[in-house]
Amino acid sequence: MPIMKNGREYRTLQDFALVPREGENDTYRVRGTAVVFNTPTCLYEYDGIKYYEVIDRHAFDECDMSDVIFNYNHGGKVVSRLRNKTLSLTITDRGLDMEANLSGTTAGRDLYEEIDGGYVDKMSFSFSVRESKYDSLTHTRTITKIKKLYDVSAVDIPAYNETSISARSFFEEEHSKEIKALEQAARRRRLIARTRTYSNTKI
Repeated sequence: MPIMKNGREYRTLQDFALVPREGENDTYRVRGTAVVFNTPTCLYEYDGIKYYEVIDRHAFDECDMSDVIFNYNHGGKVVSRLRNKTLSLTITDRGLDMEANLSGTTAGRDLYEEIDGGYVDKMSFSFSVRESKYDSLTHTRTITKIKKLYDVSAVDIPAYNETSISARSFFEEEHSKEIKALEQAARRRRLIARTRTYSNTKI
């Protein structure tokens, strides 16, 4: 599994839902919800503090989705893609839905069999962020605009490590800011206390 590069981030998605075959000649299709909007997900924990991420309902409004691909573990052979219409993406109020036709390649048909057999049952997607905001009270990052969606990928092991790597730099920086703010507040309180003690002593 790849790590974060060139600003690309990875997130694990929901389980697949298979479109059932109706006959031997039926195309091999998988579908699922690639992104769920407005749902807090804990991506990072540090010093007992949990940090969450939310993807806003309108995060994809200006997103570049001109040629998203569907592959395996973010690095396998491309088995469907938006450009040749074997992959479709639909934005709903709930999230970003995907459907892929895997019948066009041997690798795609093999992947379908693995999904159908329950060997591969998770998805992940990679993207880059254009805009986000952070609430220090709830420790929540809200992604308000996604710059580009690169791929949706079938994964055998969810990309928790890659998710942590891509989110860690953001949340570690925010954690550091919060600790510094607490330390500064504590120093101010000590200074005020000493000043009051000195004033009372002079009186």
